[in-house]
Order: sequence, then C-alpha cells, then structure tokens
Amino acid sequence: MDPSLTTHCLRFHTVISLLTPKTMSLSRIFVRVFSTSVESDSTPTMRSISGHLYKDRSLKQLVQKFKKSSEFKLFRTKIKIYKRTVHRLASAKCFNWIEEILEHQKKYEDMSKEGFSVRLINLYGRSGMFEHAQKVFDEMHERKCAHTVLSLNALLGAGLKSKKFDLVGGLFKELPKKLSIEPDLISYNMVIKAFCEMGSFDLAISMLDEMEKKGLEPDLITFKTLLHGLYGKCQFSDGEKIWDRMKKKNVVLDDRSYNAKLLGLALEKKTKEAVELVEEMKSKGVKPNLFSFNAVIKGFVNEGNLEEAKLWYNKIGQSSLAPDRMIFNMLIPFFCEKGEVDLAFNLCKEILKRKFVVDVSLLQLVVDGLVKESKMEEAKKLVELGKFNMHARYTTPLF
Repeated sequence: MDPSLTTHCLRFHTVISLLTPKTMSLSRIFVRVFSTSVESDSTPTMRSISGHLYKDRSLKQLVQKFKKSSEFKLFRTKIKIYKRTVHRLASAKCFNWIEEILEHQKKYEDMSKEGFSVRLINLYGRSGMFEHAQKVFDEMHERKCAHTVLSLNALLGAGLKSKKFDLVGGLFKELPKKLSIEPDLISYNMVIKAFCEMGSFDLAISMLDEMEKKGLEPDLITFKTLLHGLYGKCQFSDGEKIWDRMKKKNVVLDDRSYNAKLLGLALEKKTKEAVELVEEMKSKGVKPNLFSFNAVIKGFVNEGNLEEAKLWYNKIGQSSLAPDRMIFNMLIPFFCEKGEVDLAFNLCKEILKRKFVVDVSLLQLVVDGLVKESKMEEAKKLVELGKFNMHARYTTPLF
C-alpha cells in the first residue's frame, strides 16, 4: 500500500476512536465508504487482465496468458472469462488448447470444491469433450470432493451438449445408486431430453411416470421437451396424451408449447386445427411468433393449398415480424411447383435484400422457371442480383 495512504488510514481510525457512541452509526458509514473506495482500486487490474485476453488475436498467446492469469485466486472466480475463452477456442476447433487450459486448473486447491469441478465439467461439455468431462467427474473422489446432485447434473448436461445421448441414460441409471445421490427435477429433465433425442419415446415417458411416483412434480420444461420430441417426430397421438396431461395439471402453456403442437398438426396435415390453435393462443394472451406462422404455412404447403400459404405469408408482415430463411426455403420451391414463378422471383429478391445465405440451387430453380416462361429479363436480373450481392455472391448460370 502507498505510505501516504497508510498514514491517512491511521489518522482516519484515530478520529473514529474519538467519536462518541451516538455518532458511531455515522462512523460506520464513513468506514464502509472508505473501504469500498480502497477495494475498488483493484478492479481495473482484473478488468485489464480480462481485456487483454479478449483482445488477443493469437490463440496461442491467449492460452499462455490465461494459464498465467489463473495463478490469481480472484481470476479463478470469473466464470464468464472461462466461458468466453473456451467458447473462442472451441469455435476455432482448438480442442487441444481447451484441454491445456482446463487441465492446468487441476493444480489449484479450488479443485477440492465441487463448484469448481462442476465448472470444468460444464466447459468440457460445451466443447463436446465428454470424455474429459467424465474424467473430471471421476477424479473428484481422489480429491476428496463429494459428489452431489450438482455434479451429477453437470455430467448429464455435458453428455447432452456433447450429443452422447445413449450415455446419458446409462449414467442416470448407474450413478445415483453408486454414489447415493437422489436425482432431482433437473436430472429427470435431462434424461428425458436424451431419450427424446434418441427417439426412445417410451423410455422418455416412463421417466415422467417415475419422477411423479417419487413425488417430483414435472415442470414446463419437462412437458415442452416431450411435446417437441413427440410432435416433431410424428408421434402425434402420444403428443396429444402429454398435451392433455399437461392441461390437467394446469401447467401454463407458453409459445413454445403451442408451437410444438402446431408443428405436429402441420406434419399431420391438420392445418385447419392449427389455425384454430393460433386463435386459441391469442385468446390466452400468448402471442404467435415466427415459428408459429412457419408451422401453419408448412401445413398448407404440405396440403398443397397455395392461396392459404400466400395468405399466411402476408400475415407475417402484418404482424410486424420478418420472414426468416426457413420460410423462403419452404415457399420458393412450392411457388415454382404451382407455376407462381413471379412470386418466387419476388421472394428471391427479398432473400438478397435481407442478405440471407441460401443454397444456390434455390435461385437456380427460379431462374430455370423464368427462362421456361420466356421471362428473360427477370431471369437476367436475378442472376445479376445474385452475382453482385455484397453479402454472399452467387454464381448462378443463366442456362
């Protein structure tokens, strides 16, 4: 500490000691303010460390600086810095360097705390490095770090993020008994998600039954996971059973719950019911979003209903939403199939205007349609627009 600051502190505390009990409350305020101002002086140092990490363009130097910074206990509390650094390395597919910085953490005493181990498990999971995540979990016993449902859920989550869905179910079955851990709602939600991803819907539903027998009440996440899995994979009748079960429990439906059913209705070509469901959403105060509109349009496309597909596309603009790439990929081939090449041409112009990147074959389909109808000027214009689009240049041949 600066000598002048030390002297100032001594004088300040001398003054405080002379205060009467009646004025002590005021002195406490001064102490708090003074202490805060002194402590805040160290903040820029940590900010500068993190700032250098974020700005460093060399990933190799980033790794070295991260390891060096890890020597500071305060730095090791900065979860956000860990996440951002690992995300950056994972985006560059530098998995060896992710391993280097995370394995480096094992030398610190923090590893004896479950929370720190959980952080490493999560980070490995986010990077798709499940084997490393499991190794951290297994090593906790060697470090005399107790396993609780927190670390169990971290491992299950790492399995989900790494798409090791088959392993998640096995770990859920094995570890709670082996380690005397009682799974919680989060544990069940994750294993249900894993079974749904695998298409093992009977097992997913059995987990719902099991958790209820144990006195765990399923939440909105539980039901949404099942709804998306069942409706999205054409298991409509089972989806309806879960939908009814959800309503009986008075679970408040949100937009994602409705969207899951809308997709199911679209895949079953029950678009009239989908339209009615959108009206129900509005009556319940749930605002339809872009996915809602896309699902209804998908239903009309599946049914070959051109007029309704056009009508609902226009409703997107009327609702102050902007169409996404998915809707163009769905409507352009449909319009071409129905002989509405001009409409398809207008959608292509919209794609380029919005700077969406789509497969060149989509534009080629429209160019071919325009040429077939002898609309050469429009065909040439589309080719030129594609060639000179600054966001993504297309080299679509005219013939």
